[in-house]
Amino acid sequence: METQLKKRYGLLTAICMVVGIVIGSGVFFKATRVLSSTGGDMGKSLLTVGIVGLIMIICSYVFATLATRYARVNGIVDYAEVTIGRTYAYYVGWFLSILYYPALTGCLAWVSAQYAAILFGLPVGGSAHVALGAFFLICGYVVNALSPRLAGHFQVSATLIKLVPLLLMALAGTISGLRNGLTIQAFDSAATGLSQSGGGGIFGGIVAFAFAYEGWIIATSINAELKDSKKNLPRALTLGSLIVVLVYLGYFLGLTGVLPVSQIAAAGDDLPRLAFTSLLGEVGGTLVFVIIVISCLGTMNGLMLGCCRGVYSLAVRGMGPAPRIFSQVDPETNMPTNSSILGLLMCGIIYAYWQACFYETRVLGTANLPAFLSWEPDELPIITLYAAYMPIFFVMMKREKGLSPFKRFVMPCLGLLSCLFMVFCAFYAYRMDAVYYLMAFALVMALGWFFNRKKRTGGSPS
Repeated sequence: METQLKKRYGLLTAICMVVGIVIGSGVFFKATRVLSSTGGDMGKSLLTVGIVGLIMIICSYVFATLATRYARVNGIVDYAEVTIGRTYAYYVGWFLSILYYPALTGCLAWVSAQYAAILFGLPVGGSAHVALGAFFLICGYVVNALSPRLAGHFQVSATLIKLVPLLLMALAGTISGLRNGLTIQAFDSAATGLSQSGGGGIFGGIVAFAFAYEGWIIATSINAELKDSKKNLPRALTLGSLIVVLVYLGYFLGLTGVLPVSQIAAAGDDLPRLAFTSLLGEVGGTLVFVIIVISCLGTMNGLMLGCCRGVYSLAVRGMGPAPRIFSQVDPETNMPTNSSILGLLMCGIIYAYWQACFYETRVLGTANLPAFLSWEPDELPIITLYAAYMPIFFVMMKREKGLSPFKRFVMPCLGLLSCLFMVFCAFYAYRMDAVYYLMAFALVMALGWFFNRKKRTGGSPS
């Protein structure tokens, strides 16, 4: 008899997974990108944070509505299947498993190691940094694939830990800023010496900060393991999204109280250390930076959760490469071990790509690689997923006749407009980089078509 995934997670764990997966490194290292894109205008920067947050809330509400009606093994793939059909669900699942999950997880491992390198005084991008990130990836795999219950406990703990620096900055930084006048000054004028043209303006800021909000959809991958999932998953998505938006807005506002906007925008990846050192002193800043490293690892842990279950969600449908192999669930760990191994492999590929093609080529300019190999894997795949939501929202309006007009038409329509807006922002801000990314995306999807065609024509997938 086939081993099934057990109901092991409650509402608190699900909320912590939404908050924990979303909140991580993005808010720390994308803050300067947003300010640079908006010319140092704090008002526009907060507007950027709010716009992306509103889009996340709208889309999560629509999927929360679907979650009350359908639950199987992987939320987004389930929703694609019940609305569009098995073929569309397969390609969505293939994209998630081969490109989306590994891209975000690999990048998070690299960024987690980056902050750890800064903490220990190691050179960013050096051999020690790269080895440390690879170690983080392997640890994430071991925790999720071999001890899923431990992974859930770590997610709850990491969520509580990572909220400490954000809430501390939101409260203490804002109070300090109102006293010293920096917060008022931040809204009076844009930072001098900054140009919006280089960062794509507010549209570029929206695309960049989408990374900081991304990950909530990954929480739907545990709906088959969530107790009373049709009630608890919608609650977790809605409450978790609202918490994240409020925390992010508070963090940005708090930053204005400890550093001038010009210094915030120029700080780069060193912003968290400078900001918290200014607020708490050298020792306090270092302690908070340790917490930030833990929070980044918590986000990577949540993303690895999606990687481990990615190909499994296709295999249980009899689709993709070797479904008999990748649908196996280990009777001891109750986890899809083969799917987890493939997920780790894909993460490793993206991790190596990030170091060689993006960091060494675009940031340092030391490698002579063509431009079409150096698009940003931490942002553009996210916009692709928003594009994939659009057919689901459209068909939902057409078919879900049992829903109220607000849930059936108003929110899915707002979701459609939100996704279109995100796609527009990506092409406006990235232009040729977006085209180069689409070339890689087409190659990945062609590979998925090959396995799907092999299955239909009677080839031996396993």
